[in-house]
Amino acid sequence: MRGRGDARSSRALPVSWRPATWHPRLDMGRLSRSRSSTSHRNLPHLLLFFLFVGPFNCLASYSRATELLYSLNEGLPAGVLIGSLAEDLRLVHGAGRQDPQSQPPEHSGAERNPPLSFSLASQGLSGQYVILDNRSGELHTSAQEIDREALCLEGGGGAAWRSSISISSSPSADSCLLLLDVLVLPQEYFRFVKVKIAIRDINDNAPQFPVSEISVWVPENAPVNTRLAIEHPAMDRDTGTNGVQTYRLLDYHRMFTLDVEENENGERTPYLIVMGLLDRETQDQYVSIIIAEDGGSPPLLGSATLTIGISDINDNCPLFTDSQINATVYGNATVGTPIAAVQAVDRDLGNNAQVTYSYSQKVPQVSKDLFHLDENTGVIKLFSKIGGSVLQTHKLTILANGPGCIPAMITALVTIIKVIFRPPEIVPRYIANEIDGIVYLKELEPVKTPIAFFTIRDPEGKYKVNCYLDGEGPFRLSPYKPYSNEYLLETTKPMDYELQQFYEIAVVAWNSEGFHVKKMIKVQLLDDNDNAPIFLQPLVELTIEENNSPNAFLTKLDATDADSGERGQVSYFLGPDAPSYFSLDSVTGVLTVSTQLDREEKEKYKYTVRAVDSGKPPKESVATVAITVLDKNDNSPRFINKDFSFFVPENFPGYGEIGIISVTDADAGQNGWVALSVVNQSDIFVIDTGKGMLRAKVSLDREQQSSYTLWVEAVDGGEPPLSSTTKITILLLDINDNPPLVLFPQSNMSYLLVLPSTLPGSPVTEVYAIDKDTGMNAVIAYSIIGRRGPRPESFRIDPKTGNITLEEALLQTDYGLHRLLVKVSDHGYPEPLHSTVMVNLFVNDTVSNESYIESLLRKEPEINIEEKEPQISIEPTHRKVEPMSCMPTLVALSVISLGSITLVTGMGIYICLRGKRHHREDENLEVQIPLKGKIDLHMRERKPMDISNI
Repeated sequence: MRGRGDARSSRALPVSWRPATWHPRLDMGRLSRSRSSTSHRNLPHLLLFFLFVGPFNCLASYSRATELLYSLNEGLPAGVLIGSLAEDLRLVHGAGRQDPQSQPPEHSGAERNPPLSFSLASQGLSGQYVILDNRSGELHTSAQEIDREALCLEGGGGAAWRSSISISSSPSADSCLLLLDVLVLPQEYFRFVKVKIAIRDINDNAPQFPVSEISVWVPENAPVNTRLAIEHPAMDRDTGTNGVQTYRLLDYHRMFTLDVEENENGERTPYLIVMGLLDRETQDQYVSIIIAEDGGSPPLLGSATLTIGISDINDNCPLFTDSQINATVYGNATVGTPIAAVQAVDRDLGNNAQVTYSYSQKVPQVSKDLFHLDENTGVIKLFSKIGGSVLQTHKLTILANGPGCIPAMITALVTIIKVIFRPPEIVPRYIANEIDGIVYLKELEPVKTPIAFFTIRDPEGKYKVNCYLDGEGPFRLSPYKPYSNEYLLETTKPMDYELQQFYEIAVVAWNSEGFHVKKMIKVQLLDDNDNAPIFLQPLVELTIEENNSPNAFLTKLDATDADSGERGQVSYFLGPDAPSYFSLDSVTGVLTVSTQLDREEKEKYKYTVRAVDSGKPPKESVATVAITVLDKNDNSPRFINKDFSFFVPENFPGYGEIGIISVTDADAGQNGWVALSVVNQSDIFVIDTGKGMLRAKVSLDREQQSSYTLWVEAVDGGEPPLSSTTKITILLLDINDNPPLVLFPQSNMSYLLVLPSTLPGSPVTEVYAIDKDTGMNAVIAYSIIGRRGPRPESFRIDPKTGNITLEEALLQTDYGLHRLLVKVSDHGYPEPLHSTVMVNLFVNDTVSNESYIESLLRKEPEINIEEKEPQISIEPTHRKVEPMSCMPTLVALSVISLGSITLVTGMGIYICLRGKRHHREDENLEVQIPLKGKIDLHMRERKPMDISNI
């Protein structure tokens, strides 16, 4: 029984056979046939249908359109079986069901010939999410995961996806269908199948509020059970019960609760309900966390900060803290002198807390004319001069008025102190610039700069008057001698506008009767360009990755100037040592680079920048910008050579050092770390990553393989890594490790019959050997190092070819077995190698007794070894000639030799060219015999052969 994961299949009749009232129904995620009761009710309609389509039964038979509906959960992994079209269309025999339009059972399933073929009519977006088996008709989920919310709710599915399509008896706004058109072939089984796959929602999305902070305002006089809708409800991309179901507060503050209302569209809105009496003046704000919870299992949560602000209403009136205040004023006080101030407090906010002051109607008009009350500030000032007949005590009733409130009341009792004597007089004469009582000084004025002269005197001339300076500041008031009542006001220290711009001092004079007079003096400093701009950082260290985008932002330089106005306006400029591709905005101080930086070309930049103010003359300061370009993996490893060649002697020991593969990477750090590996033939060769040393795991034999071609890959440590490859050629140098191998004679027991009639100089046989080495190691020389027989010196061997010839005519006494021990030696360096072979020559007319000869061969020969080496000239020998005594002779011989060589060379070329044609004809007559055949031609094992001059 096949598992189908969470996918559920359904079956449907062909469209052309459906009754008029037929419709698909979804039952537990499965579309099934109508029940038998439904079929009985629709029987009349079915009869009418057949009557109508009877004349067109050919068309109906040809139309084989069918609809199938499957359903599955979103987010399923690849390979989950959705359904089998072959079974659901009843194209295969199973479960006792058979499609009326399908073949009989004996031709169903795998027995169909030709077999069924299933294919998608078009490869649209739907085909990305399912895989259709062309032979079995099974539908499986693909590796592309299905996200219902992304495809349906956000309209990402294109034409292949439909939202709000009915998949049950009533339309559902939450349905999401994947549409496929499937063709069933070959033609005799042709079907056009419309497959609908309903995607079911799972709880894979948590509720989410559109904003992280939600504010709700509640008036402080809101009655209990007041309901306020919370804007910005949570949204959940899931649907149905997986959507938002309820809300709650993390802290209700014992003042609020939440309720959720659902409208006819199923949308849920949270409502805030007031559960207690609010008072903004007690607490004006409540902060809690609102939590939205969906109906999934387990449920998912979303949260936001809910701030409940309490809005003010006019529920408080102005109040005075005291019911009465007392104040005094001298009878000689000047007009405008502040006498007292009243203040009422209203706990409300804004317009609800506005307070105005006014006199009560009980206050006499005389008092109103003498004392002025500011209706906004509550300050009482002397409005006119105090006459001699004015009452000594005035009772002022003051009202504090608020909107919609009963006025609060306070009483101000003002007592006038009558003055009998006239106060002292202070007469200023300003030296510095003075406008409207304000003295203006430049901050760079020197110490002891005079400001003003003051004349202090008694109007009646009866009392002594003294004075002093009251207030903080770098000033002093000193008598100006020789005058007794003149005083000079001057500076005592340098002044700095950046530390303090304004001073307020007073010259106070008093007489012996205790009367005081105060003259206020205001000093305003004027700014000078005495400060240069100051960089917040004298050394600005920056980093930027290489291959940056053009006009990349580096930093924003910031310099401050303590001066004011234009003198404090700073402009920025690059220093003369800055490269041209750096730019600095003179106004904003933004530093940019206009081109791409390459760390491999230059890693560090260091230059100066200037900050200049707008003073006259301007002042400036300098900072240093240090930029470090960070590495990116933008360079592949690079081999120092395009390819490498190494010459290695054969039989090199395993894991010996063959050579170093040098590779570099212009990047730095991990990006510049390079790992080497052998791509091919890694079973023989290995490379050290750290040193790049190439080694062979085993000893190499040139005779088995003379050269190796490797590919070595270099991969850096960047992310993603970059790589490059190089070709390595290893050529094995030959060493003399193989002695000559004698191929003929094949055995020391072989023998050859030599006829006594053989003429001298005739070839008798040969010794044939090969050497697997190359070069001089493979040059073979032949020599006879031992002889035995009646007269074995009658035979000679050619040291180059190995041909054995008869030197002298054979005599009657030479009959018998001649044994020659032949040494086959190479010219290897430093030690030549050799092999030996016994050449047996039997001189006789016939071989009449082979057993006798074999007995002779089996006897150990007593042969004296000759140490004479074969004379093969490889290199010309050199004789040492006395340089001075033979010089004339040597010159003459050289000239003669040069002429002889030229003549001989010319003749040789002529002879060679002429004889080449004849030589080729002779070669055509020769038979190319393999080595084995060549050996058999001369002799066979233990078989004699006649050699004669015939």
